[in-house]
Amino acid sequence: MPFAPKLTAHGAAIPAIGFGTSRVEDARAEHVATALEAGYRHIDTARKYGTERAVGEGMRASGVRRDDIFLCTKVSHEYLHGADFARSVDESLVALGVDYVDLLLVHWPEKNTPLAETMGALAKAKRQGLTRHIGVANFNIAMLDDAMRLCPEPLVTLQVECHPYLDQSKVIAACRERGLVLTAYSPLARGRLKDDAVLAEIGRRTGKSFAQVALRWLMQQKVIAAVPRSSNAARIAQNIDLFDFELSDDDMRRIGALKRPNGRIADPAGRAPKWDM
Repeated sequence: MPFAPKLTAHGAAIPAIGFGTSRVEDARAEHVATALEAGYRHIDTARKYGTERAVGEGMRASGVRRDDIFLCTKVSHEYLHGADFARSVDESLVALGVDYVDLLLVHWPEKNTPLAETMGALAKAKRQGLTRHIGVANFNIAMLDDAMRLCPEPLVTLQVECHPYLDQSKVIAACRERGLVLTAYSPLARGRLKDDAVLAEIGRRTGKSFAQVALRWLMQQKVIAAVPRSSNAARIAQNIDLFDFELSDDDMRRIGALKRPNGRIADPAGRAPKWDM
């Protein structure tokens, strides 16, 4: 059974491939259990997804020890004031049926809530033992720097959209310079990579699927691909089968050249920050 290598930051050891649950219909308990049985040890959910209860049930059904699972959830932008934040964390733990999560993220920034208040609440959750590690999602580099400055505890990751059609090289470098790891969501561009000719050609040569090639491309950049989601058992197993091949330098360059000016998918009006391009 394959197990993903771990990437480290400020005491966190995060499995480089995880199972995502951002679509309710794709995150029933049996899918989570199937992922864990296939070798995933990193599960990504969020209060906003409505999948925490299914994740907890799937974890218990899998028979995998809680201490062997790296579990991430997130606090939504509606709950970033201190008291609201604490209530959201408590509700997440109840829904998951766990005493702690391994990683707690601020899901999106919110311009009307003082960042210092949110970072204080995030650090408090860690100090209370409700989460072992903390980070943020969908922050730009300037916001990340502000968050790191205002948070009394170290951040370990920035989770953002990242795939071959979206150039995130600047953000990957910024995380590396700051001692964080970048976590990629939508690593397969929500299916848009499926018919890509370059990925298909590399896949034929290596005997791998387009998805395996795209995920390996992230892995070789030391980026965590935390959320390739699926409800198909064979595809769940396939997406973690990444450790018996390596992309050449030329492969890496060709995949990197697939970036597009309009490659971004997640860009909610009124909530998204000014992205780093």
